[in-house]
Amino acid sequence: MSTASTHSLPEQGRPQAEVLAELKGYGAQDPDYKGNRLWSLVYYLGEEHDTFMGAAYQAFSSANGLNPTAFKSLKRFETEIIAAVADMFHGTPEVCGVVTSGGTESCLLAVKTYRDMARSQRGVKRPEMVLPVTAHVAWFKAAEYFNVKVRLLPLDEQLHADVRKLPGLLNRRTVMVLGSAPEYPHGSIDPIEAMGAIAQQRGVPLHVDACVGGFILPFMAMNGRTLPLWDYRVPGVTSISADIHKYGFAAKGASTITYRNLDYLRHQMFVYEDWPGGVFASPALLGTRPGGAYAAAWAAMQHFGQSGYRALAAQTLQAFDTMREGISAMPELYVMGEPSGPLLAYGSRDVAVNIFAVGDQMDAKGWTVNRLQKPDGLHAMITAGHLAVVDAYLRDLKEAVATAKANPALAQEGSAATYGMMSHIPLRGMVRQKVLDMFVQMYSTGGQQIDLHAAPPVAPGLKGRVDALVERMARWYVARQQRKTPRG
Repeated sequence: MSTASTHSLPEQGRPQAEVLAELKGYGAQDPDYKGNRLWSLVYYLGEEHDTFMGAAYQAFSSANGLNPTAFKSLKRFETEIIAAVADMFHGTPEVCGVVTSGGTESCLLAVKTYRDMARSQRGVKRPEMVLPVTAHVAWFKAAEYFNVKVRLLPLDEQLHADVRKLPGLLNRRTVMVLGSAPEYPHGSIDPIEAMGAIAQQRGVPLHVDACVGGFILPFMAMNGRTLPLWDYRVPGVTSISADIHKYGFAAKGASTITYRNLDYLRHQMFVYEDWPGGVFASPALLGTRPGGAYAAAWAAMQHFGQSGYRALAAQTLQAFDTMREGISAMPELYVMGEPSGPLLAYGSRDVAVNIFAVGDQMDAKGWTVNRLQKPDGLHAMITAGHLAVVDAYLRDLKEAVATAKANPALAQEGSAATYGMMSHIPLRGMVRQKVLDMFVQMYSTGGQQIDLHAAPPVAPGLKGRVDALVERMARWYVARQQRKTPRG
């Protein structure tokens, strides 16, 4: 682990050019997203598009969307963005919503909205919501923040949300049901039509988390890709979240949440009438809402239009299909579930190949690869830019598999050992506490960066013995799991 340096505020200000030069240097150890070697987090289309987004953002960087009556420009951007999103999702003119700072805010708002609606209309005091186990972690964060109990919908054999189990999870305290389009871990679209029918019959709102897919699934369909229905064409769908800063290629800090009509949206609003500073009203979680993000989102949508987004979707699907077919052709690996695009996950069907060791080998080759658990796997969120590198990725992946297979000890080294322990240890509370401790230390003054490749320190005393016991249990559990018949 490396210790981050700490600096106090300089006594004298520094020249802008000097500050900017140092600022650029800070990115030297960041993932190589400009070379398309990162498979999550960033949606990059080149310096020209970044410059365009920067100019749009800068034009309104000081504007504040806190008060929609003050900056009428920002309210116009928001109105036009929401109208375009409603049309993309086959909504009626009654569909309404707001621009948010990101997918997490959109998810939090849906939970807050449906909790308050159920309390107002049905007197629900102990709210619950049904989430597929593949729901994005933002929904579990929302459950914790807003004190809404989660009831988990399991997966079927194809890693789809098992809609057969949904009716048994609903009760009078249920405030909402969630479906994803697609879900993040495996890239599958949940059975929204079937979920919508059940939710509508029981009088429960159904939110569709399309934060990943909202700005690519419509254009995949326009290009002829057959997809299950997931948007407002499904009568039971009452709201949809969709990020513009993902496949909409806007600057970071732009998402949307839309509702079927104002009867739902009104429960999202916050109003406080007795503040000495005046009557206060807010449509979303944030107070100050950055005008630059609104402007850049509007600019991206205007620049690409349907034709531009269709072209990007076509390139993305070409890369996705190449990736899926290339992985499926490797006898040691399998693609998890039935991904519709634009993301997928894959695991090992060969007990001699530790998939986390494969991930370490890919990292060593310069790729930044995410890990999954339950089941163990590697993940790829594919963009148009990856079309230029997907063949190189597959060549390196084939070599990484061969290396991991020829060297079983790699499973006990580096992050393969760490991920193997974290994903398989039965005592999940201990895992949670360990991760919490690591994160807390990162945010202390002079906090350390987390390095999963480093060997864990040997601690003396009782805690050291407990850590050693936890690791031994984890390794035993991993070994037992590996003796079972692999998925595929």
